[in-house]
Amino acid sequence: MTSKSRPRTISVYLYIPNIIGYIRVLLNCYAFAICFSNKELFSILYFISFVCDALDGWFARKFNQVSTFGAVLDMVTDRISTACLLVILSQVYRPSFVFLSLLALDIASHWLQMYSTFLVGKSNHKDVKDSTSWLFKLYYGNRMFMGYCCIACEVLYITLFLLAKESEKMTNVLLGAAKQSIIYSALLAFLLFGWATKQLVNIIQMKTAADLCVLYDLNKKHKT
Repeated sequence: MTSKSRPRTISVYLYIPNIIGYIRVLLNCYAFAICFSNKELFSILYFISFVCDALDGWFARKFNQVSTFGAVLDMVTDRISTACLLVILSQVYRPSFVFLSLLALDIASHWLQMYSTFLVGKSNHKDVKDSTSWLFKLYYGNRMFMGYCCIACEVLYITLFLLAKESEKMTNVLLGAAKQSIIYSALLAFLLFGWATKQLVNIIQMKTAADLCVLYDLNKKHKT
C-alpha cells in the first residue's frame, strides 16, 4: 500500500521572494537596534529594506513563486517596519499623537482590507476593480502611482527622523528645512503630496473594507 507523500512545505519557505523577505526582517532588526546611535546607517538600511519590498514582488512574478505565505510575510514586514518608525518619531516629535494616529490608521486599514479580501473570496487584497473610488482604483491599479506614494511616505518619515532633535515640533522642523532653499521646498512638497495621498487612500481603504464586512454580515443574516 503506497502512502501519499506529504506536501513539501519547506520549498515555499525557500522561494526567492520569501528569502528576500527574511533578509528584510534581519535588516530592519539591525537598523532599529542602532537607530539612535547611528541615524545615517539606520536610514540606509531601512531604505534598502524598503527597496527589497519591490524586488520580492518582481522575483515572485519572474520565477512563478507567488505564494500566500509570501504575501502575508511581505505585508507584516511592511506594517511592522512602518509602525516601529512611527513609534520612534512619536518619541522625538511633539505632539506624539500625530504619529501614533498614523500608526493606528495604517494597521487598521490594511488589516481590514486583508480580512475583507478573504471574506469575499478574493485572492489578492489589491483587487479593487469593484470599488467606487477612482483614487482607490488608481492607487492599486497603477504601480507607478502606488510606488510614488509609498516611496514619498517612507522617505518623508526617514527625513523627519534625520532632522529630528529631542522633543521638537514637526511643523517647525519642516518649515525650517523648507526655508533653506527652493529645492528643499519643492522636494518637501513632492513628498508631502505623496504622503497625504497615501493617508487618504488608507482612510478610503478602511471604510471600503468595513463596508464589505457589514455587507457580508447582512447577506449572511438574510440567508438564515
